[in-house]
Amino acid sequence: MELGIIGRISKGSKMDQIYIPKNRLNEGLSAGSYVLIKPFALADSDKVRRESSEKPILYGLLKIPSIKLYLAKEILKVIEQNSDNLDNVIITGSFFSEGFNFNDIDLLIISEKEQKKEKLKTILEERFGVTFHIIQLTKSELIGGLASDPLYENMLSRCIAKKRIVFNIKRNINPKLLDFHLLKSKALIDNFDMLNGRDKYYLTKNMVAILLFIEGKKVSNKSINESIKKLFDIEQSRIEDNLIEKKEFLVKYKKIHQKVFNLIMNSFKKEKDYDGSK
Repeated sequence: MELGIIGRISKGSKMDQIYIPKNRLNEGLSAGSYVLIKPFALADSDKVRRESSEKPILYGLLKIPSIKLYLAKEILKVIEQNSDNLDNVIITGSFFSEGFNFNDIDLLIISEKEQKKEKLKTILEERFGVTFHIIQLTKSELIGGLASDPLYENMLSRCIAKKRIVFNIKRNINPKLLDFHLLKSKALIDNFDMLNGRDKYYLTKNMVAILLFIEGKKVSNKSINESIKKLFDIEQSRIEDNLIEKKEFLVKYKKIHQKVFNLIMNSFKKEKDYDGSK
C-alpha cells in the first residue's frame, strides 16, 4: 500500500505552494527532503458513493468536497480493518469546516467491546498524517448523551457515520450536567482580556447551545450561529477574529448567562419538587 499525505495547492504571490501537517509521521517526508508531486485522482462524489459497498451516512452535510468524502471513506475502511465488533463509527468535528485547514479529526467509536484506541490512533495518524481524537462509547452511552447533553447533539448535527444514527430521542434535562457546562462559559466574563477570539467564540457557543437545548430547540452549528447573531447582533466570525467591543458584548453576555443560569436553577427546583412528591 502506498503511504502519503494529501495536500492542496495554494496560490502564492510568486510561487504556488502545498501545505502538509507538521506532525506528519510518514518516513521520508522530513523538512528539506525531495518529494515527487503528482495529481491525486478523485472521482466525483456521486461516483465515490456508487463504488462503496456500504455507503457512509451523511448528516447535516448538504455539500461536501469529494476529497473529504474520499478521506472519510478511507478512514472508515482503516478502522474496520483494525477493530472488532463495532456498532458504528462517527467522524465529526472541525473536519467538516469549510476549506481544508482542519487541525485534527474527531472520531466516535460505538462498541460494547473495549477497543485498542491508542493502537488505532497510531495506525490512523501514520496512514493519514493528521492528529486523531478517539472517544469510545456504548450504544446506551451515545443515546444518553444525545438525550441530556447539548454538546452531543451539536457534535452529531454535522457528521459522517458508518451506519444510521437514531436521533428521535426524548430530551432529558439534567440540571447538574448543564450547570457544569455553563460554568465553563463563565470564564469569558472573568478572563475576557486574556482570551483569544476562538476561545471567546467557543465559550459563547457553549452557552447558547445550552440555552437552545433547554428551550427545546434544535442544537447545531447553524442554529447556534443564527442565535448568536440574533442575541448579540454580531456575526460569529467577528467573535472568532476577536473584533468585538468589550463593554457592549459583556453586557449582553452577562444577561444571557444569567438567563441560562436561572433556567437551570428552575430545572433543579422542578426536579426537587418532583422527588418530594413521590
